Amino acid sequence: MNGVGEGIGAAIEGGILSRAVEPSRGEATGAPPATSECLNCGAMVTGPYCGECGQKAHVHRSLAAIGHDIMHGVLHLDGKLWNTLPLLTFKPGQLTRRYIEGERAKFVSPMAMFLFSVFAMFAVFQMVGLSVADDFAEGWANYEQDKGQPSAFTENIRKQIQTLERERASLARNDPRRIEIDNELKGLQTILDGSPLDLDDQGSIEFTATGIETLDNGLIEKWKKNPSLMLYKLQANGYKFSWLLIPLSLPFVWLMFAWRRRYKAYDHAVFVTYSLAFMSLLFIAISLISAIPGGGGWAVALFMIGAPLHLYKQLRYAYGLTQFSTTWRLTVLLLFAMPIVLLAFVLILGVLGAF
Repeated sequence: MNGVGEGIGAAIEGGILSRAVEPSRGEATGAPPATSECLNCGAMVTGPYCGECGQKAHVHRSLAAIGHDIMHGVLHLDGKLWNTLPLLTFKPGQLTRRYIEGERAKFVSPMAMFLFSVFAMFAVFQMVGLSVADDFAEGWANYEQDKGQPSAFTENIRKQIQTLERERASLARNDPRRIEIDNELKGLQTILDGSPLDLDDQGSIEFTATGIETLDNGLIEKWKKNPSLMLYKLQANGYKFSWLLIPLSLPFVWLMFAWRRRYKAYDHAVFVTYSLAFMSLLFIAISLISAIPGGGGWAVALFMIGAPLHLYKQLRYAYGLTQFSTTWRLTVLLLFAMPIVLLAFVLILGVLGAF
């Protein structure tokens, strides 16, 4: 499937998922119909929805209505979105605090906003050609082709290895020189192919990248054999398991407010989810700007300024912090929490791709 088609599919999938978790309350529905009987449960309906089962009073029976439902469900074009987006972009702390304190009907919920923005981000990545799997596969093929043509340097390394192996084979098993040769062989072989190695008692060379058999025979071995496929799985699982970023981030936010008991785990979850939703939208803007000729510098500037500034404003006004309290928490998030969360997320995706 080409990038545009795949991107459109991802956007539709994200819209449907976000609609599935977002209740339909608080949306504009027009003038209420006259009193009628609910076609679903038989109760009397005096408004746009049945008070017993929640079904709409007016039921459409046309192809145009099906198209409207699809567009409405996928694009989420209702009053909630337009109430949420400006606050999420410019006043994220206010949006977070208002949602936590009970203003729910007028805003898109954090999880619905997160799902839609993440899937939309990966859709835009596909459309603008940011598909790492294809690029990596081509690069890997070129690398393999070049690797089949040894240079003078690699030939020299191989000759040194052969010489040392012959010397090692001629020595007694308890000769201390064998240990020195083993260490030299490990270093030379690491230079040759970038992989840590071990030597068994017979002098044969084996890969032992981590020493953990499960990882060596599973994850690492699969990455060696087919890196392009594994990277494709990494990319595909990236948006399917993007929700893992929420539980991975929560402990760090909780620790920064552990002594402030007025803030509960739910508050932190809303904060993290809205923050991740905005970051996805920011990456959409960055990818579109970078696709414009000469837009790379503007894209970098937008990220370097927009990401920390947004996080600062959300932290300060969502939790009612002073400038100093906000600054040190922002520093901890940017320098410690985020790198750890991203590393853990990538490792999890790598493990998932091996199965």
